[in-house]
Parts: sequence; structure tokens; C-alpha cells
Amino acid sequence: MKLTLFTDYSLRVLMYTGLARERLVTIAELADAYAISSNHLMKVVHFLSQHGYLATQRGKGGGMRLARDPAGINLGELVRLTETNDVLVECFDRAHSRCRIGGVCRLTGLLRDAQEAFYAELGRHTLADLLQQPAPLAQVFGIDPASITRRD
Repeated sequence: MKLTLFTDYSLRVLMYTGLARERLVTIAELADAYAISSNHLMKVVHFLSQHGYLATQRGKGGGMRLARDPAGINLGELVRLTETNDVLVECFDRAHSRCRIGGVCRLTGLLRDAQEAFYAELGRHTLADLLQQPAPLAQVFGIDPASITRRD
């Protein structure tokens, strides 16, 4: 199973804004920190703000910050929300499958169970789990670890 770039970027945006909770973060800052396109990030930020993960402020001096406490951001829910096409194999999509063994193949059930186990494991974790030791991550981004205030 491979996550989409949209999901990957969504997780990255939340991790970065989770590190910088005390200030607004800009799309340009995120693009620079991750060396990824600001156009892609704009779509991700818009989506995350529409779904209540980010609070955004427009205009000069604007930016974004987490709209929820990191402990309230369930990773399984987020990944299910961002992974709009969870057709792991062709036979999962019965309407469009051309698989000749679709009706009798036992692999379909095993793969579906494995996919659910993946989501269940992610569902056991929150953004707060990813930010438990923020200093090494902050250093990668050039954020002063002393500026990070943890809210436990």
C-alpha cells in the first residue's frame, strides 16, 4: 500500500504546524522546509482548513496554525479522509474489475483485512504521538528547540 502525496503532505503540514504551535506558519515556510511545491501545499492547506485541522489567517502577517490540539488529531481518521481512492487491488472495485477470479478469490478478503489493520494501527495514534520528542525534528527544520513549548 502506498499513500498518496496528498496524504503525505497533509501529515507533514500537521507535524510542522504542530511544532510551531505558538506562531503562524506560512505556505512559503512549509515549501522551503520540505522542498516541495507551494502549489501542492496550497491545496493541502485549503483541504485541512476546510476539515477543521488548520486555522488560517489571510493577508499580510497571515498564515496557519493547528485548529485542534495534537492529541485530538487521529492519524487513522486523517489518512482515511485524505486517501480518497482506497482500491488496493482491482477486485476491490467490483463495478470496474475485470479480474476473472474476483468472485472466488480468497486473496481479496485477506487484502481487505490487511488494509483495515493498517488503518486500525494508525487509528491508535494521534499527532501528539508524532510530536513527543520535538527537538530533533525542530533542529532538522532550523527551528530553535527552546522555542517549542509542549502542551501535555
